[in-house]
Parts: sequence; C-alpha cells; structure tokens
Amino acid sequence: MARSAILNVMVSAATKAGRSLTKDFNEVENLQVSRKGPADFVSKADLRAEQIIFAELQKARPTYAFLMEEGGEVAGTDGQHRWIVDPLDGTTNFLHSIPLFAVAIALERANEIVAAVIYNPVLDELYTAEKGGGTWLNDRKRLRVAGRKSLADAVVCTGIKTQGTANDSLQLRQLAHINPAVAGIRRSGSIAMDMAWLAAGRYDALWEAGLAPWDVAPGMLMVKEAGGFVTDYAGSPGSVWNGQIVAGNETLQPALLKELKPIQ
Repeated sequence: MARSAILNVMVSAATKAGRSLTKDFNEVENLQVSRKGPADFVSKADLRAEQIIFAELQKARPTYAFLMEEGGEVAGTDGQHRWIVDPLDGTTNFLHSIPLFAVAIALERANEIVAAVIYNPVLDELYTAEKGGGTWLNDRKRLRVAGRKSLADAVVCTGIKTQGTANDSLQLRQLAHINPAVAGIRRSGSIAMDMAWLAAGRYDALWEAGLAPWDVAPGMLMVKEAGGFVTDYAGSPGSVWNGQIVAGNETLQPALLKELKPIQ
C-alpha cells in the first residue's frame, strides 16, 4: 500500500505517541505494587500522548481544527477539516498492564470522516483507512470483514461498564438476550481495537452505546472500507455523534440489529 500524504502525517503522529505510551506501559507493572497506584501515572501518560499528537498534527496542518478526548476542541481556520483524537483508547487496560489499547486518530472533512489510523504499539499493529482506499494492516494486508452468515457462528463484541447507569442496564439486558443467539461474546476494553479487529475479520459483529466521537470515528471508517456496515440502534446510518453503533457484514449487521431492537 502506498500511503497518501495525509495518512503519512497521521501515522507519524500515532507512532510517535505510541512510542511514548510503550515506554510508560513498561513502567505500569512496577507501579502496581505502590501504595498510590498507577492511576495518576497513566493519566499523565494519556495527556503526554495527546500533546505529542497535537504538536505533530498542528505542525503538519496548522489550519485544521481539533476535537480531543483530553484537550477538548481547538478551533481551526480553514473551516473544513478537523482532527478527532483519542490518544489512549483502553485506559483501564493500560492501567492493569493489559496490552489491548490504541492510539486512534480520524480526519473529518466537511462533516465526513475521510481518513483514520488506529495503532496498538505493543502488538505493533497499525490499521489505516482512507475513503475509497480500503482498510490496511501494517501497510501490507488489505482487510475485509468476516464472511460468516449466521449469528450462531459469530463471535460478537460489545462494551459494558456495569456502573449502574441506564445505558449499562440496557446493555446488560441486550447481553442476556443476544448471548444464546451467538457463538460467543467478547469485551476487550478498547472500542478502537474492537472496530479494527472487526474490519480484520477477527470479530464478526459488534454493538455498543454511550460512545464519544473519538471512540467511533476512526473505527467506523475502517469497518466501512473493509466492506462492513454500521448503523445506530434505530437502523439509521452510523454517525460519530449519536454514540451508538451496530456493525458487521451485510448479513450479520442487520441480523444483530434485529436482535437488539426489541430490547429497550
């Protein structure tokens, strides 16, 4: 795969932030035994990664706006482009020395996501996608969603925090309903990795709600460019703004959506 100039900019920012996170990740295990614990350290690692991404992207495209998990919104001057950034998706995994986390960056142009990068520095997996150009793993393998046709054969993933909110209660009811209909359900702790793995055919479908734009934007493009389909719980085309996704191939996405619709 030959990367475009804009993907080169995004990959450079993501891999530089990934190197910083890898260095910090290697320190987390040592902090697990400390009295204070590693939470404050991880918060600083998250912020440091975001500052690296911001500096790299702003240097390359100084007129673009930003929407960042930690830093919020930063206005641009061109009125067309915005970076959407999650510097550390899977913070709880990182905190517990679980190597499932990612740097996630999307580029929005005129209200449409046109490029995306998801990078797991520990696994050294770099996922990239650009509108019309497909989804790729490590610049070598073009990805396609899995071809399974039956939910009974499907491994499906979701995210459940179980913190007592209405959304978590809804997801638990959905989980109880869907579990008997599928081959298995997974919960990885990183929606960015979930969507990248869906694009790669490792998962067959996914659903989740309560998501922020930086959670959804990079992976949504990757799934679509890998031949998948994404909607919200109502069946409308997937948006980064409504916080809901149901995704899979052309057969499993509507089948999963049908299972979810009665559970309100």
